[in-house]
Amino acid sequence: MPSRSVDVFFYGLFMGEELVRGKGLTPQRPELASVDGFTLRIGQRAALVPKPGGQVHGVLVSLTLAELDRLYAEPSVQQYEPQAVLVNLATGDLVAALCYNLVEPPSPAERNPEYASRLRAIARKVGLPPDNVASLQ
Repeated sequence: MPSRSVDVFFYGLFMGEELVRGKGLTPQRPELASVDGFTLRIGQRAALVPKPGGQVHGVLVSLTLAELDRLYAEPSVQQYEPQAVLVNLATGDLVAALCYNLVEPPSPAERNPEYASRLRAIARKVGLPPDNVASLQ
């Protein structure tokens, strides 16, 4: 029996469908989306940090639970843990989804210019708002 699919909100490099497909996964129904109440912090990787009034833009896709297990078993992202979030779709709908996040986010002083540059390129490619793309430092 195939694994059940779930909606997952990506806000980092996994927004790039080619990257996810390159790992042998099949994301379904990608949609531009956002999550309220957070800000994005970029260290060695991206993480969501609670912030009243904040908003993080990204992409909502559907993957199977088995695909998510494989994706987050990779050493570079093993520290990310799933949490439930409410996602605002570009259509105005609100849906529940999983979002993988670091339990210990990077410090505000931590920087990774190469990661931020790659993230800006992907954000532009998927169509995130230009002001959001510019803020990815």
